[in-house]
Amino acid sequence: MSLCDDTLLCNFPKCRTKLNGFAWVTACSHVFCDQHGSGEFSRSPATCPACSSALSGKLDIVRTELSPSEEYKAMVLAGLRPDIILDITARALSFWSYQIHQEHMYQEYSLTRAEAQLKQMEKVLTQQNQCRELELTAMRGEITSLKKVMEDYKRKYSEVSERLMERNRQYQKLQGLYDSLRLRNMVVGAGEREVMSLPAHLEFNARGALQATPQRSPQFFSVGHDGDSRFFSCLEADGAKSFFQFSSPAKESGARFIKKQ
Repeated sequence: MSLCDDTLLCNFPKCRTKLNGFAWVTACSHVFCDQHGSGEFSRSPATCPACSSALSGKLDIVRTELSPSEEYKAMVLAGLRPDIILDITARALSFWSYQIHQEHMYQEYSLTRAEAQLKQMEKVLTQQNQCRELELTAMRGEITSLKKVMEDYKRKYSEVSERLMERNRQYQKLQGLYDSLRLRNMVVGAGEREVMSLPAHLEFNARGALQATPQRSPQFFSVGHDGDSRFFSCLEADGAKSFFQFSSPAKESGARFIKKQ
């Protein structure tokens, strides 16, 4: 606000509105809008809301029109001596200058308070940024450690997978060996059951033939990878021939009859 400004502001702390129409002027050089002036100065004793000064005089509080008419301007100072007119105008200008000075002081105070708040906010912001930087650093370290842990788990998983594959291969081999032994036992068991089903004199010859003929283990051939599937050869032709070749009872009785004759 400067001297060329034609509007004052209400001095009520929570108002600060531009004055128009009517205003309340006090002897302590303060001015208030019509709303707050009517409310504050209706109580007795009256005190100034701005400086808490007592306003007990008859002319300590005046309600004035801010835009007087031309007739009022022509008659308010009429008939007064020039020195009185100059004194009145000097006091009026002093009141206006005081209001301008008070407004400048208030603006400077507001600016200082705003700068202090800004510095405080900058300080808080700097502290928050430092805290965020520390948190980010800690999170980066945690991420790095988690990456290391994940790499360890990947390595362990790879080792476990390799071990599992090796165990599977061993299991397949053992399964193949088990199948071959089971099939071999099945072949030997079938031969023994056939021998036991023969008559007594044929069983003896068959057992003798089995004892005379060296038993051979059945051969097997692996097909596929790591013996996954196997098939076996039955008894060889020589073994089968020696196993099933024996003299019939009819031929033996005929031969004994010829010798007796």
